Amino acid sequence: MSDGVQSKMIRSVVRGFGAALPKRVMTNRDMEAIVDTSDEWIVQRTGIRQRYVAGDDETTASLGEAAARAALANGGLTPADIDLVICATSTPDNTFPATSVNIQNRLGMSHGFAFDVQAVCTGFVYAVTTADAYIRGGLAKRVLVIGAETFSRILDWNDRTTCVLFGDGAGAIILEATEGEGTVADRGVLTAHLRSDGSHKEKLYVDGGPSTTGTVGKLRMEGREVFKYAVGMITDVIQAAFDSTGTTADDLDWLVPHQANRRIIDGSAKKLNIDAAKVVITVDLHGNTSAASIPLALATAAGDGRIKKGDLVMLEAMGGGFTWGAVLLRW
Repeated sequence: MSDGVQSKMIRSVVRGFGAALPKRVMTNRDMEAIVDTSDEWIVQRTGIRQRYVAGDDETTASLGEAAARAALANGGLTPADIDLVICATSTPDNTFPATSVNIQNRLGMSHGFAFDVQAVCTGFVYAVTTADAYIRGGLAKRVLVIGAETFSRILDWNDRTTCVLFGDGAGAIILEATEGEGTVADRGVLTAHLRSDGSHKEKLYVDGGPSTTGTVGKLRMEGREVFKYAVGMITDVIQAAFDSTGTTADDLDWLVPHQANRRIIDGSAKKLNIDAAKVVITVDLHGNTSAASIPLALATAAGDGRIKKGDLVMLEAMGGGFTWGAVLLRW
């Protein structure tokens, strides 16, 4: 501008992070006792070595609450500081009310508002994008964004091609409205790119629902078909995020991908020329935790000091629908 005034803008900056996992660890060896599979087969094809499985006293809401409390403590905040709770999940405690409202109540909040986002494994990317839009639109100052799942409840434990892949858990971040300069040097969410295409439904879905079968149903997946599309879809939205911000793979400090399959993660990073040392991997420990996987990976890498303030971080995911998306943010 001619008068020298900078065009300030509101950014959604990460103020805290947290995670929660069920008590029970289930290794690939444990899996061998249930279905006809082997540790070698699972590791070679997926990179998964173990996953966590919720007990009878653990639900999506209880795990989400624990992750939320950890994020609040990490950010030096209390529930009173939060205006909005968004929970990404495909495995809600109830058909309704929303799990986010359940978590809101568990946190002792009777102010503000809460809703769930359903985009399966891309849920957390959609939820962060939604939170950012609410913050920039002036509807909220601080948003608790949670990804929480108990996929063990919707698995067909007789289907060895799917039951070995998924796990339970929850992760959360708090986004806070902060004034930025409007450049890529700003901290916070810099850009978001979301996509969906319902023509791929049959490749990954749950065969039940309130309006069709009146039951919850079980997860069904054509793994090879999903794999065929995954790398191309993921790299498209990541490239879009780079292009819209004038950044490149070299500028990136960390890629935090949805943890579905080590081959998909490696293939995507390679195609985009992202150095393997910049890729956060937790799939070996958590398996595929759907919407919880990215916030769990963020909490792992920020918790151990890898992700530091000022780092440029790319989040990306692909899930049932298909849905897919990427968010570029500065930590």
